[in-house]
Amino acid sequence: MHRNVTAVIEAGRSIGIDVQPREFAQSTRTAAEAAEAIGVDLGQIVKSLVFAVDDRPVVALVGGDRQLDEAKLAAAAGGVSSRRADADVVRAVTGFPVGGVPPFGHATVLAVFVDAGLLKYGEVWAAAGTPHVNFPVDPRQLAEATAGTVLDIGR
Repeated sequence: MHRNVTAVIEAGRSIGIDVQPREFAQSTRTAAEAAEAIGVDLGQIVKSLVFAVDDRPVVALVGGDRQLDEAKLAAAAGGVSSRRADADVVRAVTGFPVGGVPPFGHATVLAVFVDAGLLKYGEVWAAAGTPHVNFPVDPRQLAEATAGTVLDIGR
């Protein structure tokens, strides 16, 4: 098992989430690829997006069927502006590559914001540290375990 996946399993255990990783032959780097590989609705794919709100990195968890509203994220995080972090920043603050960023277990403590659109599902799928491994989780449990602020940050 890849060391990133092991790290996600251990991080999940520490916050009360039983991560059951599933590896896919095809890429799950994008939400569309993941939905196709897993066989679920696009909205059931959790995009773990790293954005800088007034230069402070945060994580937004948004369903694959929605786009992040950057202005809503900035307001929710108490900032004025937000912009997507580049791949180097993503790896530096999370410890994971773009396309494999899990919703928790990051290298640094990051505020988490959960789009309310995820809560319409009983099960969602998130990256488990690599662009080929994902795991299912109840979105309510995910929001609670990550101490995520749940609000409408998508469009």
